[in-house]
Amino acid sequence: MNVYRNICISAKENRKQLAILIDPDKTTPEQAAPIARKCDDLKVDYIFVGSSLLLDNELDSCVKALRNNCKIPVVIFPGNNLQISSQANAILFLSLISGRNPEMLIGNHVIAAPQIKNSGLEVIPTGYMLIDCGQMTSVQYMSNTLPIPSTKNDIAICTAMAGEMLGLKIIYLDSGSGANMPIPGEMISLIKKYINIPLIAGGGICNITQASELWSKGADLLVIGNASEKDPNIIKHMVDNRDNFNK
Repeated sequence: MNVYRNICISAKENRKQLAILIDPDKTTPEQAAPIARKCDDLKVDYIFVGSSLLLDNELDSCVKALRNNCKIPVVIFPGNNLQISSQANAILFLSLISGRNPEMLIGNHVIAAPQIKNSGLEVIPTGYMLIDCGQMTSVQYMSNTLPIPSTKNDIAICTAMAGEMLGLKIIYLDSGSGANMPIPGEMISLIKKYINIPLIAGGGICNITQASELWSKGADLLVIGNASEKDPNIIKHMVDNRDNFNK
């Protein structure tokens, strides 16, 4: 499957999608297998895999366990340039366009490019935007960048527009793992008016009320991480909610 093409088709048809984020630092390959089967049974659209640190170097084995136990596309959502696995279907090639750290804009990409090229992964150029939603998150600390304040819609809009004009294929708004709240619906709605590429939102989404708000405001794909770690049953609720939107 061409992951990017599928995301684009779904966005064009206003068909909402859901990804479950797996952290290989928190999930062993043995634990990943039943999660993959559950996501497969429930028809989750994608499984994203990534971590801010990657302490145990279990990325490859975690991805392999996921691929062996489901038919869902597995996409690398890298926290750094070492998080590459040829076992996955695709990788989000993230450029942190909300910050001003050159390593996150292009530096790490130069280092990772040869390995990604040789991996055979589908590469999806992604404009990654951190939005400040209440507290410092791991990605903010590790990237050494300031997030865009959640009240600064004008900055967020112009940043997303610039990302599209630079040729990036997706805009990913993230409040970060462990955020106190998700991306404001108003910000998503305004950005969606100004870009013509798919819009992903993640971070701080803890319940179906929040998910409904973000989907209704224009997010094409939602990413659920911490909430599904705390309560695996939320995956079914999120899938049911997605399906209600797509009727």
